[in-house]
Formats: sequence, C-alpha cells, structure tokens
Amino acid sequence: MSIRKRLTLILLSMMVLTCFLALVKGYQKSMHHGENLLDNELKIVAGVLIEQPLALTTNAAQVSSNSAQLLYQIWHNNRLLSGSSSLPNNCVNFSEGLQTANLAGQRMRVFVMRKNTRKVIVAEPMAKRFELAEAVILSAMLPMLWAVPLLAIFISFFVKYALAPLTRLSRQLASRQANDFTPINWQVTDEEIKPVINRLNDLFKRVETAYLRERFFASDAAHELRTPLSSLKINVHNLANKQSNSQNNQELKAMSQGINRLSNIVEQMLILGRTQPEQWQKQFSEQSLLTITQQAVSEQYDKIDEKNQTISLEGNDFVINGDEFTLTTLISNLLSNAIKYTPNDGQIIIKLASSNNDYSWQIDDSGSGMTEEQKDRIFNRFYRVGGDQHPSGEQGAGLGMAIVQHIIAIYDANIHLANSHLGGLTVKITFTGVKSD
Repeated sequence: MSIRKRLTLILLSMMVLTCFLALVKGYQKSMHHGENLLDNELKIVAGVLIEQPLALTTNAAQVSSNSAQLLYQIWHNNRLLSGSSSLPNNCVNFSEGLQTANLAGQRMRVFVMRKNTRKVIVAEPMAKRFELAEAVILSAMLPMLWAVPLLAIFISFFVKYALAPLTRLSRQLASRQANDFTPINWQVTDEEIKPVINRLNDLFKRVETAYLRERFFASDAAHELRTPLSSLKINVHNLANKQSNSQNNQELKAMSQGINRLSNIVEQMLILGRTQPEQWQKQFSEQSLLTITQQAVSEQYDKIDEKNQTISLEGNDFVINGDEFTLTTLISNLLSNAIKYTPNDGQIIIKLASSNNDYSWQIDDSGSGMTEEQKDRIFNRFYRVGGDQHPSGEQGAGLGMAIVQHIIAIYDANIHLANSHLGGLTVKITFTGVKSD
C-alpha cells in the first residue's frame, strides 16, 4: 500500500472515530436533557389537570382519552372521574412522583400528583422516547455519513499534494538507468525532502567513482599486460626450439603453461570489462542458438576428444535477438566448464527447448557436481570449486561464471543450477520474450 493511501485511511479513520465518539457523547447528553424535558412535560400536564374544575375535567378527559401519546387518569376520593380507557384501575395505588412501570402491555413513564382529595396520573409510552432517540441519532448521523466521502476526497487530495515532492522523486529514481549517476537537479522547499536529495546526490557521486574504478581498472590492467605476455610467450617458444636438454624442455613447458594460464586470465578480465548490458543491447540482431552451440562444440572438440568424452546436442533450433560475441562467450564458458570437470569417458548433453515465449539452453555433465554452498558462490569472481586442488586437476582463473552472470544480465535471462541426472551439474538458461519476429 502506498504512503498516500495509508495516510488517507489513517486520517479518515481518526476523523470518523472522533466524530463517532462525539456523537455518542452528544447522544447521551441529549437523551438525558430530553428525558428531563419530557418528565417536565408530564408534570405540567398533571398540574393543569389537577387544577381543572370537576365539570371541565370530565369533558377534557373525553377529548384526550383516545390519545396514544399521553394517557392519564383523574381520581377524586379514590373514585375514578375520567381517564384513558387503556390504563388499568390499579394505577391509583402508585406513589407520588416519577416512576417507570408496565401498563397496558407496554413500558411507560408515569407521573403521579396528589392535591387534597384529588389524584392525577399521567403516563407516556417509552416507545415515544425511543422514537425520539432514533430521530436524534439519524439527524446527527446523516450529515456525517454524507460528509465522510467528501472528507475522504479532500484528505486524499491534500495528502497527494503534500507528498507530491516524494512522488516526483520516486518516479525520477524509478526511471533512471542502472549506470546513471547524474545528480538530482531540482529545487524543493520541503525541509524533509532536501536532506534526502542531498544525501542521494552524495551517494550517486561515491557510487559512480567506485563503479568507474572497478569497471576500468581490471580492463586497463589486463590490456597493459597483453603485450608483455605475448612477447614473453614468443620468447619462451623460441627458446624451447633452441634447447635440446630434456630437463630444460620440462622447465620451459611448465613456464609456457603458466604464461598460457596468465594470458587466459587477462583475456577473461578483458571480456568481463566489456560485458556491460548498455553496450550490447543496442546492437542485437537475429542469432541462431543451435549454430552458435555447434560452433562452440567444434572449437573445443579437440579437448572433448582428448578426454574421450561423449557429447550430444538435442532439441530444435530457435532464434533470439542477441549479440553473437556475448552468446558465443556464454556458451563457450559453460561448455568449457563441463569439459574440464567431466572425467575421461564422461558424457555431456546439450538441450535446446522452447515453450510458449520461453526459450531454454541447458547443459548436463557427468562430473562430480556441486554442493549447495558451492552453487551459491560459483558466480563470485576468482572463485573456483575446490580451488587448484579440484580432483579434475584443471587450471582456471575463476572468472568464467562471473562472465556468464554478466551476460545473463544483458539478456534479462535466468540461470538455474541443479544436480544432473548424469551425476554432475545441470546449468539451464531461460531466455524470456527475446525471440525475434
């Protein structure tokens, strides 16, 4: 729920509750005052009747005897002179003053007045008072019921007006790209929003500095290392051709392997620096996943053949909007990992599948697999399962899966790691909504 709706509901609830409590309190006071007025009315009527001459009393009784709102009896020397026919004769036994009693099948408020030998009893049904109470409640509540929707509209409008700067800030932040660190450049007069904008601008500046430092340092360092490594590799190769001593050849071979490993790390670092989503999405075109997969397999088939592994490619081709370099790097890294960690005579299966608007590329191997903890850490830079002590004995830089994760972000795809039915690892990549027309 938004802050605006929450504030509107809270304010409206508080206002309705306050009005309700005021209504209850006002109703209680009004009823107490109303009862006093009605009791006084009974006293006044009784006083008028008791002062009437005997002849007029009889005629007046006949006029009012059928009234349902006010009932009475006039007694003289314990003899009923006149009164309402619905009142019983035992009313003469009532004591003087106000009291409540059951008469004529209903609850009544009774007032008894005595003067010399004359006694007057005036009664009023309690239902009349309840009707009056209902009328008071309705007359008080109806205006409030009509006012509640209007109050809700006004409160919502003013809350929206008060939160306008915060809403504007939220929309501006939501529309920003992930790599947009420009300051928020608009003036506000609200004391609550000013420090928020100032702190955000300060945070943007710091994050931009850290982002640029991280992004360019690795690629710049790797780029600077390429030339001396290439030169060193050539010199080692030339030296190996000139040497005939077996021991020296072994040392040069080990040196060459170390240089190759370092060169691989440099290339991976350069690729990692280049795989930024905003760079590649602008140059997407139709790409066949089957063709790219076949090309990656052919490029690494010597390694597969060397370990006498079996590889199969299943499923139908599908075309997506993408970039050839990033897709090739993605598939090559995953295939390379499967080859490395699958033992000799092992099995690798690649599957391509499509369902509705989802398209998946999956690779299974018969290697040793991963624990859940290793799956959680596999995308960290420079992390390798088992380090250099992995049973496969394969060397690596620990950057392959970090690059895979970067490329997954470019395509807004999903990657899922699971245990394979072959005994090793299953890596499944799902592309959603990227198929070309």
